[in-house]
Amino acid sequence: MARDGLRAVPPHQFSSTAWRGYAGRALTLRGQMMRARSVRGGGEVRARRGSCHAWRVAEFAWRRRRRMKTHARGELLQVLGRKSGLPEEVARECLIRVGFDQLPVVRRISRQWKAEVESPAYNRLRKAEGLARPALALVQALPDLAEAGPAHKQSSGGGGPGNSYRMVLLDPAEGRWTPLPELPGASGSLPLFCQVAAVDGGEEERKRLVVVGGWDPETWAPTDSVFLYDFLTGTWRRGAGMPGPHRSFFACAAVGGRVYVAGGHDEEKNALRSALTYDPDADAWAELPDMAEERDEPRGLCVGGKFLVVGGYPTPAQGRFVGSSESFDPATSTWSPVQEGLIDDGACPRTCCAAPGAGDRMYMLRNGHLVTRHGTPTSSAAWRSVAPVPEDARTAAVVSVIPDGSVVVIGSGCHGCDQTVYTLREAAGKPASWARAPALPEFSGHVQSACLLEI
Repeated sequence: MARDGLRAVPPHQFSSTAWRGYAGRALTLRGQMMRARSVRGGGEVRARRGSCHAWRVAEFAWRRRRRMKTHARGELLQVLGRKSGLPEEVARECLIRVGFDQLPVVRRISRQWKAEVESPAYNRLRKAEGLARPALALVQALPDLAEAGPAHKQSSGGGGPGNSYRMVLLDPAEGRWTPLPELPGASGSLPLFCQVAAVDGGEEERKRLVVVGGWDPETWAPTDSVFLYDFLTGTWRRGAGMPGPHRSFFACAAVGGRVYVAGGHDEEKNALRSALTYDPDADAWAELPDMAEERDEPRGLCVGGKFLVVGGYPTPAQGRFVGSSESFDPATSTWSPVQEGLIDDGACPRTCCAAPGAGDRMYMLRNGHLVTRHGTPTSSAAWRSVAPVPEDARTAAVVSVIPDGSVVVIGSGCHGCDQTVYTLREAAGKPASWARAPALPEFSGHVQSACLLEI
């Protein structure tokens, strides 16, 4: 029997029942320890040093929650919510450490906890404590389609094409994969070739994923559908449809709490110059001024608070990419040309990405190498090689930069092969090195689009 009446339980013996009881008693003792203070002779005397054991046990128990199944973690939160006498500061410390997948459970436990996690102060406190983590939201093929690659034709019961994609979150720092609930509906699949963006909005600064456009997974017909995933409720809902022609392969990015789309092609394969913006709070679309050029298959980025549309090609070119770009400034509602040849003519801009919070660093893959440029899009900065990409990831689907400066590449050795994840870290005075992230077979499916978010 350990101090404070808590039995030491080896980690491998942590059953869900034992874990809940252990953690609950630990957190209760932690609260008692914080209250066990007295004033003697005008000075504050803390409780005996041995009571700090409760604090350490509570921290250990809370960390162990990551290894529990989702339903067990939810039951634990309900146990903690019913604990009487739990100090407010301790409860808040517990709440800011709750994983995003347990926020819906927290909201249902009590009105006080619901109000706590929905307040803007909750997100600010998580960030202040260093608990907000970057994650990649991936539109990824389900396991049984892992060998199919993008839009691989498969026969369904009705003889038509059938594909199934889901939303998966990847924590690149921990190598943790988390599938989100499937989309409501008969197929449960996200649209093929849809785009995804992450937004904060409203008085509560709610984090949401917005899935825009794509093709119907059953008919392969272009769709104007919009779906939003709310991390607080843990549910999907349908948003207002994208107006105008049903566009495919357009640029998309989130800028200042709104989602912007531009270019792509219509159902007659005509490249588009038109652009739109979507407000998730109002669930409303608005038209923007047209771009100067038609751009089919461009890349959309948020750079310096502006919507940057990179590359693409006009209708007559049909796959011959241009290196020019255009930038939309939401403050002035105007488009501006960017340095001619921001990328090389003929280069597909799909892997082009920008470092978050910085308007002067961009990355992309070129000829099997990761390349970068340091300078604003309007500057004449040149691209330089950083490192060759591992051979089993050179057919890349996603390149992203996370806030610590690491570059994540998700790709495969060839079309149709399993996806692999590599992270590149650069240290001063040392050569850049790749580290392969672990991935279970169920997360090896093709990734068709992605975005970076902080949760």
